Amino acid sequence: MAVLGSYCEGNSSIAQAWVQQGFQPCFFFTLVPAVLLSVCLLLGALQSACYARCGRAMEPKYIPRSRLYRGQVLLSLLLALQPLGGLLWQLGGPGRLYGYMVLHAGLWALSWAAAVALLQLEHTRVLVRDRTRGHGTVLLLFWALAFAAENLALVSWRSPLWWWARGPHVLLQVQFSLWLLRYICTFTLFVLGMKAPGLPRKPYMLLVNEEERDVENTQVRSPGAGRTTSTWKDFRRKLRLLVQYMWPRGNRLLQGLVLFCMALMGLERAINVFVPIYYKNIVNELTGGAPWHTLAWTVCIYVALKFLQGGGAGATGFLSNLRTFLWVWVQQFTNRQVQVQLFAHLHGLSLRWHLGRRTGEVLRSVDRGTSSINSLLSYVVFSIVPTIADIVIGIIYFTSAFSAWFGLIIFMCMSLYLTLTILITEWRTKYRRDMNTRDNEAKSRAVDSLLNFETVKYYNAESYEVNRFNEAIRKYQVSEWKVSASLGLLNQTQNLVIGLGLLAGSLLCAYFVTEHKLQVGDFVLFGTYIIQLYTPLNWFGTYYRMIQTSFIDMENMFELFNEEQEVKDAVNAGDLRLEAGRIEFENVHFSYVEGKEILHDVSFSVMPGQTLALVGPSGSGKSTIIRLLFRFYDVWGGCIRIDGQDISQVKQASLRAHIGVVPQDTVLFNDTISNNIRYGRVSATDEEVQEAARAADIHDRILSFPDGYSTQVGERGLKLSGGEKQRVAIARTILKGPRIILLDEATSALDTETERNIQASLAKVCAHRTSIVVAHRLSTVVGADQILVLKEGRVVERGRHEELLQKGGVYASMWLQQQAGEDGDGKECGTEKAPGSSKGQ
Repeated sequence: MAVLGSYCEGNSSIAQAWVQQGFQPCFFFTLVPAVLLSVCLLLGALQSACYARCGRAMEPKYIPRSRLYRGQVLLSLLLALQPLGGLLWQLGGPGRLYGYMVLHAGLWALSWAAAVALLQLEHTRVLVRDRTRGHGTVLLLFWALAFAAENLALVSWRSPLWWWARGPHVLLQVQFSLWLLRYICTFTLFVLGMKAPGLPRKPYMLLVNEEERDVENTQVRSPGAGRTTSTWKDFRRKLRLLVQYMWPRGNRLLQGLVLFCMALMGLERAINVFVPIYYKNIVNELTGGAPWHTLAWTVCIYVALKFLQGGGAGATGFLSNLRTFLWVWVQQFTNRQVQVQLFAHLHGLSLRWHLGRRTGEVLRSVDRGTSSINSLLSYVVFSIVPTIADIVIGIIYFTSAFSAWFGLIIFMCMSLYLTLTILITEWRTKYRRDMNTRDNEAKSRAVDSLLNFETVKYYNAESYEVNRFNEAIRKYQVSEWKVSASLGLLNQTQNLVIGLGLLAGSLLCAYFVTEHKLQVGDFVLFGTYIIQLYTPLNWFGTYYRMIQTSFIDMENMFELFNEEQEVKDAVNAGDLRLEAGRIEFENVHFSYVEGKEILHDVSFSVMPGQTLALVGPSGSGKSTIIRLLFRFYDVWGGCIRIDGQDISQVKQASLRAHIGVVPQDTVLFNDTISNNIRYGRVSATDEEVQEAARAADIHDRILSFPDGYSTQVGERGLKLSGGEKQRVAIARTILKGPRIILLDEATSALDTETERNIQASLAKVCAHRTSIVVAHRLSTVVGADQILVLKEGRVVERGRHEELLQKGGVYASMWLQQQAGEDGDGKECGTEKAPGSSKGQ
């Protein structure tokens, strides 16, 4: 049985905090539960009062049923009962039972019982005005302090009074096992506390208030706007995406550079420790009258280390500069890989996505996202990790070389600094997101306005566009001011914490020097080391902010990566084997959006070498058939075949390689005419390009330009006329040499004379090729082998021109209306047609 003893071992006083190279157990196990209970009771009481006054009970359907939450409760109860079990074991053992053990068991159990009560309170009640998601500050602080206390016990590693030197004594082994259990449980609770499994995934009031939730949704102006979640959400997924770019697969040279840069970073950490030590040795040797050769050797080593280290934190040292120089190649590899992969992904997205995109916003997201990846990798690998390593090394060094009080001061200062930095940075994240959103809006408005320059001029809307852009800039600057103001608050908070820590450590070190427990060189060592340690720590807030900024800037880019490809190649899809060029539509159904069917049971066949014309009113589905055949979309029902092969089962690239398209609105690249024509087959020679231009009847026109084939066509080809652009598109298609031609109202926007000239060029292109023509003017398709008349997505008539006229149906009515319109146009212009000309050709 245990023998009852005094409050502390050996009748010592609790005022003796540090004895025998460690904390006195009596002092430690009195202080820790007292602090935890004070936090939980005092702050918990304030939180409970706030919940009672301003809170409400959550509806049962919104309370998560989570196993992780039950795990939180069970771990908390286990921690509450654990010291009581240890106390019972102590009573039954042969050792002595001291008063602090009983007090520790009671206070510890009360504090964790209060934590369980707060956990249950947050699980069932919610503050009405709370717009955040996650546990309150009291519980998070309580779990963090509990875990920090278990780590603080490691300071007494060398003390014979603790259980670290366990030996054969069973009681010490049990105490060590109980500490290990507390360590694992407090760490698990701290991690689960960040996840908050027992709380709703969204702010509760947004779930129950449908009207407010609708307002929130309508205010989301672009991806990333209006979010309240942390940028560290899905951190593992984001990190996996980044790591694959950091490690250059398949390039042994770059892989060796990565490993060498890591080795240089480790060497810098070691040098950061030895520079202050050698500075201390110089001071001690100067004050102690050491021989000259000893002093000179010490100074040379110090200078050499300082050369390698650089300005205090290695920012401009030889090793840092060498690492930065070598890392450039890895950085360029990363940048190239990200941009190429994202560019390929954007080209792989569906036409539906590209029709709905905002070009300026997408380009802005891509630019910020790709540039942020390099900065993110650099900050994490060469700033955050080394800074944390320096902190840990500093705590261990001062604890072992000076005393635990110095290690405790550094630990408390660093912990407070990092905690406040993270909390304030997380708080100000929403301002950064809002600034990005406003920036996207301003740039998107500017790009849209400049792309539609002609429309702005047509409607004399210059002042309107300028005012809209000015308003967007004003909103951006308001958000920018909030970002700057919150940054100033963060910097002042960091400076205050650093100043207090430096003051406490310097006073303690100076006191020990006056008591002759330390030498003057030790004070110099402390000042040098602590300033060297605070220099990267002072940048830690900047690093963390930049990481947050990089994550925010990358969010839109990650959303682009997450956009699913609507049209994908089937598994084990083969190449299209084009033999004759027969096209078949069999019972095809298609809708752009759910509930509004565009094509209803469309079936037809186009024999090899024939021309099929699609006519009908606007919105009848003519262009949709062209897009489905080119596989911009997949059909919802039915099947499309080419030479008996289902196009959904072949590779898209092989399908599109055999199809040439001349659209209604030809958009050219801002390049030379020669390169725009060569786009049909990028490997074509200049002679082949000119031959295609001759076939399209534009060769002579190109030669009349001052720069000939080197003439720049301007943005979207605006320097060329409509007819010239169409002829370039025809030449491009001729150069491609496809077996199937799709003409989507290729001449509807041209004048009659130009249309006739281009029709002659198109006739050359379509000769001996299977072709489908979408026509607005019926006079252009009178020679088609088959004409389909579409109305409301259905084929209402089919046949040749003469057959459809004889039926007197929809096609005949459209023909008469167009002929009457042409006659009316001729009379209005004073060019009345000759009798009989209305019959057509």
